[in-house]
Amino acid sequence: MTPEERATSQSDSIRERAPRVPRMIAFYLPQFHPIPENDAWWGSGFTEWTNVVKAKPMYRGHYQPRLPADLGFYDLRVPETRMAQAELAAEYGIGAFCYWHYWFAGRQVLERPFREVLHAGEPKFPFCLAWANQSWTGIWHGAPDRILIEQTYPGLSDHEAHFRWLLKAFSDERYVTVDGKPLFVLFQPKALPDLKRVADLWRELAHKAGLRGLYLVGNASVTWNPGDYGFDASVTTEMPRLIEPASWRVPLMRLRWEYKRLRRLPTIHPYRDFHLDYVKESPPPVENHPCVLPGWDNTPRSGSNGVVLHDSRPELFQEQLRKALQIAARHGPDDRIVFIKSWNEWAEGNYLEPDHRYGRQYLEVVRREVRTAMDPGLIRSHA
Repeated sequence: MTPEERATSQSDSIRERAPRVPRMIAFYLPQFHPIPENDAWWGSGFTEWTNVVKAKPMYRGHYQPRLPADLGFYDLRVPETRMAQAELAAEYGIGAFCYWHYWFAGRQVLERPFREVLHAGEPKFPFCLAWANQSWTGIWHGAPDRILIEQTYPGLSDHEAHFRWLLKAFSDERYVTVDGKPLFVLFQPKALPDLKRVADLWRELAHKAGLRGLYLVGNASVTWNPGDYGFDASVTTEMPRLIEPASWRVPLMRLRWEYKRLRRLPTIHPYRDFHLDYVKESPPPVENHPCVLPGWDNTPRSGSNGVVLHDSRPELFQEQLRKALQIAARHGPDDRIVFIKSWNEWAEGNYLEPDHRYGRQYLEVVRREVRTAMDPGLIRSHA
């Protein structure tokens, strides 16, 4: 038995003995290998590491550059890299990767890593897909009007073709299911025309293909009711809007904004002021799966146009994750899920993979909190 098979078997055993322990599903970015499109837009050989290594601290105490430790500057075309990621994730209690999937009216980009995972049958680690249905623009690089690839929706025939491609993944024994139904995430549900009609079409196609159905999750606010649009649940990954400052603070804030403009600084907010508010409970009857965010700093991509959640640390992430686990424990037996943003978004500063400052401390937090959630006393207190 391979290490990831052994870890997955242990995870299944844990779920049988402690069914209230939520599954931890980490979003996974495939942009760590060169593709022709990125070569054309950003220069030959561009990958996410290109932005990571050029980052510099922009103010005192700014943690940059963030450099990988255990896994190094990997290339996702290499099978051994994907195996090492899965083994590491399984060892620390991550239940699945949710691969970002890019479909532009039949055109796919960054598809190679997942395609090889699917075709090779390795690693034997659970997965699901999230459709990043948005146009690629230059917004974070100061060029919001520059369209790299436009997201369009030609009609139901394209959605049928999309489903036929997805069916290959949905039929894989590793695919994550809820009550036997493949879980699929849509990043911008509100952007998809005739959303409910498309959801109904996909469910019909799923039944015709012999599936038990689909478990559709839309990325939206906690007040968005997925049931109104033919979806089963939601997850909220975006950072909430900043609260307007009190009137007496407005002049001070304006001075800070002017200082930022003159110094060309990113927008900076303390992670401590944000981390617990990021995880919210949804009002009934909304079914919302909590999402946790280890940190955020997209200045490697965006420079002074970026946003930094300053001083994100493992102990604060632990508080956030504990709250998310408590919320998820109140869900039904098979849909107790916590999403993690993300496994490897290095250029946005949200990742669980080991880095040179914290090593495996964030992963240790996940493993420790999952084990704590297994304690019967804690489970009863949230029943």
